[in-house]
Amino acid sequence: MQPIQASLSTEQQRVEQIVQQQRHFFASGQTLDLAFRKESLKRLQQAIRQHEQVIFDAMYADFKKPAFESFATEVGFVELELKLILDNLHKWAKPRKVKETLINFPARSYIYPEPYGVALVIAPWNYPFQLLINPLIGAMAAGNCAVVKPSEITANTSAVISKIIRENFDEAYIASVEGGVSTSQYLLAQRFDYIFFTGSTKVGQIVMKAAAEHLTPVTLELGGKSPAIIAVDADLELAARRITWGKFLNAGQTCVAPDYVLVREQVKEEFIQLVEQCIQEFYGPDPAESPDYARIVNDSHFNRLQSYLRNGNVRTGGKTEVATRYIAPTVLDQVSWEHPVMQEEIFGPILPVLSYNSLDEAIKIVNQQEKPLALYLFSSSEQRKERVLKNVSFGGGCINDSISHLINPNLPFGGVGQSGIGSYHGKSSFNLFSHQKGVVHRGTWVDLPLRYPPYKDRLPLLRKLFNWL
Repeated sequence: MQPIQASLSTEQQRVEQIVQQQRHFFASGQTLDLAFRKESLKRLQQAIRQHEQVIFDAMYADFKKPAFESFATEVGFVELELKLILDNLHKWAKPRKVKETLINFPARSYIYPEPYGVALVIAPWNYPFQLLINPLIGAMAAGNCAVVKPSEITANTSAVISKIIRENFDEAYIASVEGGVSTSQYLLAQRFDYIFFTGSTKVGQIVMKAAAEHLTPVTLELGGKSPAIIAVDADLELAARRITWGKFLNAGQTCVAPDYVLVREQVKEEFIQLVEQCIQEFYGPDPAESPDYARIVNDSHFNRLQSYLRNGNVRTGGKTEVATRYIAPTVLDQVSWEHPVMQEEIFGPILPVLSYNSLDEAIKIVNQQEKPLALYLFSSSEQRKERVLKNVSFGGGCINDSISHLINPNLPFGGVGQSGIGSYHGKSSFNLFSHQKGVVHRGTWVDLPLRYPPYKDRLPLLRKLFNWL
């Protein structure tokens, strides 16, 4: 199948046709077979390995993403997910026996994971390969058919994804649909059995409204302003190094990047100087010349980020190149919550540094904002760690690091509140795309009469039974 490039009416018809084909395919029962699922996942695994350099080249063409980052955060990340799921799928897919209640005696109870049916995966542009393929792996492992919508903003990567899927899977099973906003609208108008969306909170609301029309369950992987809190006892040099890495990875275009830093006023200046040193160490005296520093994905995002450079005081960086969409790794000081840079997720290589006077104040500052997708605390004090973990709600995070919680596929990844609904990765992905069907197997050798009418004077006996259980 060629990518959808025809007129809008033809495009809409094609979307409807694909969904209908997938419904028929799912109804055939082929995806219920574990051997079929494993063979399909292995085929995907092999195709990714064969296209590794092509994927690297596509992401470099889209926003000059370094090959090291393309492997670490995209291809290698996905390969680890595939390995984990292939190694454990047989175990996860088995019915799970659960404890029975004596009320049902004699009986046994089980949970049967079953696929929803036809899933829709809508992916963003910032990690265009990983954030599409990873949820697709979960959908396939659980036994679903899937339609995936790669981002039109990263056109080169989207074309490679579509090629991989087209060459390895029947579109009645897995299909990639390329296109812009209208394509997404046509897809969302269809009745899917599950929708997985990664992107902005604003678009997430649109997706959720569309899903509500069909009562379709959704997972929304969104974002927000993820803070990094540096406690008074933190290793300041280590904190600066790890925050600098997490912030400027992918030129800051990471949904879990440290959005801003909260640091004690008395060490704020030292911290800023340490970050400046780390930037120079990582990217050299002129990051524009570094092969390890990506670019902003398009003009719209470049212009938005460039406007933030007028907020507060630029302590380091601040340089831009319109032609290449380059924005230097930048640290801002003297920023307030009234500045535009603090009003929304930055999603770029700009790091505001704010001060606080006590940990309670830092916790209050974070809690006054929407619940973040991630939080990073730097401290060696168990008491301080507990205070933050107990008093701040966030999707996930790290103690004494940034971003690395994503690396462990055994940890669920997802947001809370405005930063998202649902979580995935590893077994959580399998569970997410599986309906957990509970079934009681009742014995036939005895049929206790207590529950059957006429009830007469059995209520006291029933109360005793419930109290005894």
